[in-house]
Amino acid sequence: MMTYRNALILPIALASGLLFTNCDSKNESVAKTPNRPLTAAESKAALKQWEASSDGIQFKNWEASPEGKKVHAGAVKINKFIRSNSNLEGVVTSLTLPEGSRLGFGVMVRIEGEEYILSMGPVSKAEMEQLKSLKVRDKIVIKSRGVSKAPKYAYAIVSGDYLERNSKVIYKRVPNKGGC
Repeated sequence: MMTYRNALILPIALASGLLFTNCDSKNESVAKTPNRPLTAAESKAALKQWEASSDGIQFKNWEASPEGKKVHAGAVKINKFIRSNSNLEGVVTSLTLPEGSRLGFGVMVRIEGEEYILSMGPVSKAEMEQLKSLKVRDKIVIKSRGVSKAPKYAYAIVSGDYLERNSKVIYKRVPNKGGC
């Protein structure tokens, strides 16, 4: 009787082993696929595909609207400062972001005569205390890595990397791990 039981267990064990081996080889092949940047042709094709989607069409329509043109002009106006990693001088105009925004902590600022959303990344407890001490009409110095725009907002969005008030640093973005 013992051999009969072994004869039944052996095929089950073999099938299970093959199943697990097959799963492992699939996971290995996925893990070995290198993440490579898209070629110029692939990027162009992906952009064309997105532009043809409903989101792309909606974005293009917004960009062509008077509100979209205003936001774009504001982004272009400060882009030269951002590219050269220059200081941007701004004045806090509001301590709250527009209703419904989902940008994390941020304030409204006036830079070069235009209104912008100043959005900070992850904020430490000490930095949060400093940022909460900001008041309307405070003059601040900003360094940024980029400016973006979205149809949801009537203002360009400045990504804050560094913020100081009265020559004192009150926020400094922590660089991403991995160098990017």
